[in-house]
Amino acid sequence: MRPRIVVDTNALVSRLLLPSSVSAQAVRKAVDNSILLVSEATMNELADVLARPTFDRYISLEDRQQFLRLLGRLAEFVPIVYPVRACRDTKDDKFLEVALNGKATLILTGDADLLALNPWQGIAIVQPTKYLK
Repeated sequence: MRPRIVVDTNALVSRLLLPSSVSAQAVRKAVDNSILLVSEATMNELADVLARPTFDRYISLEDRQQFLRLLGRLAEFVPIVYPVRACRDTKDDKFLEVALNGKATLILTGDADLLALNPWQGIAIVQPTKYLK
């Protein structure tokens, strides 16, 4: 059975903008070997971030939208039945919600607020460098 993984927004943005970065390599490995889990909230956050004009000089809006569509087709959407309030940064609870509701084995992130919880509810929370090892 393939592992079920939640990838945070920053790692996904790195995958798109910095294709040779460690985060991008980790996301590629996750896509190739796992089932990626997303929720409406995590996809909305990614869409909001990718819509920022600051990215215009690096990658076209069309390519960013294509990336979102691809991810939407590739990932499994998880309905959030059990809300979570566990992270010191409440904006990160949405990743814990996807992990818990989607029965994830791992959350891939560089976010210190999430990493501080590792492991959480039996779910490993690891940085891209550790995931690649």
